[in-house]
Amino acid sequence: MKYAIRIFTLFFLLSASVALAAQLPDFTDLAERSGQAVVNISTVKIVKGQRNLPHFFRQNPRGQHPFDEFFDQFERFFGEQGPGVPREQRSLGSGFILSADGYIVTNNHVIDGADSIKVNLLADKNGQRSYDAEVVGTDKETDLALLKIKTDSSLPYLAFGDSDALKVGQWVMAIGNPFGLDHTVTSGIVSAKGRTIGAGPYDNFIQTDASINPGNSGGPLINLDGQVIGINTAIIASGQGIGFAIPSKLARQVIDQLKEHKSVKRGWLGVSIQDVDENSAKALGLKSARGALVSSVTPGDPAEKAGIKAGDVVTAVDGVDVNDAGDLTRKIGDLLPGAKITLTVWRDGKTSTIPVVLDQRNLEKVAQGGQGGPESGGEELLGLAVRPVTEAEAKALELGSARGLLVVEVAAGSLGEQNGLSSGDVILEANGKAVDSSKAFKALIDGDGKAKGVIMLLIKRQGRNMFRTIPLQ
Repeated sequence: MKYAIRIFTLFFLLSASVALAAQLPDFTDLAERSGQAVVNISTVKIVKGQRNLPHFFRQNPRGQHPFDEFFDQFERFFGEQGPGVPREQRSLGSGFILSADGYIVTNNHVIDGADSIKVNLLADKNGQRSYDAEVVGTDKETDLALLKIKTDSSLPYLAFGDSDALKVGQWVMAIGNPFGLDHTVTSGIVSAKGRTIGAGPYDNFIQTDASINPGNSGGPLINLDGQVIGINTAIIASGQGIGFAIPSKLARQVIDQLKEHKSVKRGWLGVSIQDVDENSAKALGLKSARGALVSSVTPGDPAEKAGIKAGDVVTAVDGVDVNDAGDLTRKIGDLLPGAKITLTVWRDGKTSTIPVVLDQRNLEKVAQGGQGGPESGGEELLGLAVRPVTEAEAKALELGSARGLLVVEVAAGSLGEQNGLSSGDVILEANGKAVDSSKAFKALIDGDGKAKGVIMLLIKRQGRNMFRTIPLQ
């Protein structure tokens, strides 16, 4: 009887293993077909030497060479930067062929600043195939680049799939050149979608546990139908099984523009925005913490012309909900300059729709404080020492007129400090009301602020407007 139970158990385990194996995908054919269109990208950049003679002799780490003391004195006297000798800096990355005539997609950081770029295809019966590549166009904001090689033959290529149709848990495969290991194939699942990792204004990454390593950058993330649903771009250095890919929907839009115009044109609204948190939602009377809170409007830009104001919350674009500040940035960036759109806005406790004609996004405007994410941010209750702004201060701070309260001091450990206020800030409004005196400020805190349980301050800091919402419990 005991032996029969053991045999039955063994049979059950074997049957379960066979059943499980039958459910797992076989990547053999997919890897063979797709691998033909994946390329190795090698770049050379000529850099000027940074050190002189001492570095030449320092073959061992500092402290292990008998002449270290001499070289230390030499560097202190002459400095480390000598005339230098130009040298070649080489790097490797991945990419994939997008069309039979030789267009290739990769990451911008793979080829950025390169003096020469070579694309190496999978070796055929005649050996390695290597081509000089021309940069068609790049987009730093999404870290994408389009290359072109000249060839007499028709090349194998991969097509974009629909990243929006992806579901968490679906199988995917990555092909690339991690650490220079040519055409390495890894597989895994989609771990998450819509990841924001601080890489730029259009963060919306696919997360996967398919192994992604240095050298995989620019390579494809492929679904079981052999379609590219992402471009492998980033990793967390200290983590394992955590890789990030640019969704194919975004990549396709960028690549199509690079192919046609050699650059990317994006819509521009002309606002500074930030997320709506629970306290801000409470102060504004919103039912939930969603949408993009407008902290400032750039004079002369589309938002101002349309009547958008600081304190408005944009909740939808053309009827499609806006979840947060990043979502609004992506939605506007997906549109072309000149596009006519309708924004749904929450203002003074009610919803309205405002038509806007977009301008063209300009990186110089962004750097000066236009549309993008948030920047980083009685009196006794908040721990603030404030006073009215003088005419001279108003001119220096570009306020237009002497208005608001200058924060002179913030008490350590106070509510003000805990919620990001600092000396030098100018408080322009509290809960939507202008404040020009300590008395008016205190009255708003003691009245409307305590009634709502929060006080939302519009402040100007280093030339930019932003909101800080402070719970008063």
